[in-house]
Amino acid sequence: MADLELSGVRKAFADTVALDGVTFDIEEGEFFTLVGPSGCGKTTTLRTIAGLESPTEGTVRFGGEDVAGVPTEDRDVGIVFQNYALFPHMSVRENVAYGLNFAEPPDGQSVDERVTELLELVDLSGMGEREPDQLSGGQQQRVALARALAPAPDVLLLDEPMSALDARLRETLRRQVKRIQQDLAVTTVYVTHDQEEALAISDRLAVMHDGGVEQVGTPREVYEEPATEFVASFVGENNLFDAEVVGRDGGATAVAVDGTEFRIDDGLGDRSGGAGDRLTFCVRPEDLTVGADTNRFEVAVDTAEFLGETTRYYAEWGDRTVVFRTPDAHGGDGLTLGFDPADARVL
Repeated sequence: MADLELSGVRKAFADTVALDGVTFDIEEGEFFTLVGPSGCGKTTTLRTIAGLESPTEGTVRFGGEDVAGVPTEDRDVGIVFQNYALFPHMSVRENVAYGLNFAEPPDGQSVDERVTELLELVDLSGMGEREPDQLSGGQQQRVALARALAPAPDVLLLDEPMSALDARLRETLRRQVKRIQQDLAVTTVYVTHDQEEALAISDRLAVMHDGGVEQVGTPREVYEEPATEFVASFVGENNLFDAEVVGRDGGATAVAVDGTEFRIDDGLGDRSGGAGDRLTFCVRPEDLTVGADTNRFEVAVDTAEFLGETTRYYAEWGDRTVVFRTPDAHGGDGLTLGFDPADARVL
């Protein structure tokens, strides 16, 4: 049985629909991420799980039990907000211990033992007597995490907890959060707008858009097999091509893009349609190869961005821009790109 389930959840605020039929399930001990652009409904989904919002329609279940009407304090959840919400007049130790005013520490521990254990877990041993304004942003984030974990909740909810931190610190802290989550095996729902963070930290993720769920899957599934045009364009970089079906040849479909014919292994069979029908496919920048033998087309490099291990190139092909990545230096007109038919994904 899933540890947490949302089924057909809809949430409306007056005339605004924030969530529209959100459905997914999360297994016990899973690190599950809600990712999407601002206003897509991910924070409203998290608040609905927490009991801070009540769904207009649909159900939320914990361990198979409908929690409609169950207040937040009785849902056995720990919450870390974007602004951490630490109590400025309390020490670090007092902040972490705050949740234990309403619940007994687990495993027969004393409050002092539990707080000491958690400060060690989040690498803040020896800082218990400091006040929040004496800590860095990353340290405050870890205090908020320790406070949420103090009562040993069944579900941990994290609402963009690293959005205010610089990129290097975010990378360090997300590894710490993932390690802590794995050590405790606590079911975790994490909200972020950062696609790279979602791919790096999640067991599975739900890509959200306009109040709905576009796709649920592992990071690799979502990246390599996007289900919709939105997922293809939002999660990582991608090249989308609108094409006309020319015909089928064995296990491949022949398509034409602006008069140039390509072969794609779409896996659709007869569902790819007949000649004259239209479809959209995508090819990731790293799958476009300079001087390839198949699906060749000529481009002119416009700009290049050196990224260290690779360079990202923006090239012109007719009236469209194509993005590709390679460790080699290229430039000018007359550059030939191509891709393996198996690297095209029909949307």
